[in-house]
Amino acid sequence: MTGLRTLCLLMALAAARVASAAEYLADPATYSALVQGLRAGDVLLLVPGVYVQGLQVRGLAGTATEPIRIEAANPAQRPVFLAQPGRNTVSIVNSLHVQIRGLQLEGRNLPVDAVKAEGHGRFAHYITLENLRISGHAFSQQNVGISTKCPASGWVVRGNEIVGVGTGMYFGNSDGSAAFWNGLIEGNVVRDTIGYNVQIKHQGYRPGLDGEDGAAVTIIRNNVFEKTRAGALGEAARPNLLVGHQPRDGRGADDRFLIYGNLFLRNPTEVLFQGEGNITLYNNVFVNPEGSAVHVRPHNGIPQDVYILLNTVVARDAGIRLDGANPLRRQRVEGNAVFAGTPLGDPSWGNNVVGNFLSANTYLQDPLRADEPDVSPTARLVKDSARLNWASPALAEVAIDRNGKARTRKVAGALVESGSSTREGATSGN
Repeated sequence: MTGLRTLCLLMALAAARVASAAEYLADPATYSALVQGLRAGDVLLLVPGVYVQGLQVRGLAGTATEPIRIEAANPAQRPVFLAQPGRNTVSIVNSLHVQIRGLQLEGRNLPVDAVKAEGHGRFAHYITLENLRISGHAFSQQNVGISTKCPASGWVVRGNEIVGVGTGMYFGNSDGSAAFWNGLIEGNVVRDTIGYNVQIKHQGYRPGLDGEDGAAVTIIRNNVFEKTRAGALGEAARPNLLVGHQPRDGRGADDRFLIYGNLFLRNPTEVLFQGEGNITLYNNVFVNPEGSAVHVRPHNGIPQDVYILLNTVVARDAGIRLDGANPLRRQRVEGNAVFAGTPLGDPSWGNNVVGNFLSANTYLQDPLRADEPDVSPTARLVKDSARLNWASPALAEVAIDRNGKARTRKVAGALVESGSSTREGATSGN
């Protein structure tokens, strides 16, 4: 049976069973037997305790209106799932419309992943992972907090904290298979990973699903991506966030990333952000006193339509670079406030406020404060921004700054007012 036929069958079965939705309360001794019997609309509530049998999400089929929910019975007391040798803790295979919330996943530094849509599965669609706490998965750079290795559409990854892992999130396969699209990654805090905080791999091919029409948008917003400690060195060093290209032609070629409202904080061994394909990068804060910030460049493909707008960048080395883009597509770098050793890769990008790295202290309130940089504007940034001559783009939330303040005046960068917290809003999903 093909993956598409299997998916259709699961959806039909889920629709037939929705009338009998039920709620179950389970503990470490009883939960495992209940999981595989869950039907559309069912809720499995896990009481506090230590769970050692993992969470096997196999062939579960909720619906858009009646998802299957597996979550903490008491959000203030997380069920603790301890990793075991030889298996990933939350293992997802051929499932859709499943929501998992409020768990703590402790890896014990075993060579396993915390959450994985397994590569032997044909799909894992419309999965929600919310308010998880993932730690102790740092056996190697290849051990991941959240990973997909099969086609995955419609994932919501919200309000999770991932710390002390090899790679925070890794979506897709290194060869461009196992496409990840139409995702929402928001309000997460990912810190102190060996490799990437997050990587979304390039796509060679993207499947189509019923009900998904036109170009897909993957949104990455209001997250904190921090690599202050533990990052790999030399050839193993990785950016905080890397996004790969969409399919070169056919279905998915016009898909894009919207990346906004994030805090990228420190990376002593690599850039904070790297990307290619179709990218819109705006209202973000980048602070890297030990290296570079933004580099859009060829990786497995080339940059296509690229918009880098209204970001605040503070970096010892390079601020914003855009290299090797398709000359037949559109690229735009405007409205940014960039203070770096080399602020812009192309001096012709005129509609930005720029200065050297040390001048950041003149334009921003307290940009190098160790615990929580304050990159809100000073009077000088407001004054220098008045000379910019560009039109605001038609983008989601562009009428407000990173902290939700209305852009009633033209100010370069991610924040329009002084005294607003850099981290405000970045962890709103928690």
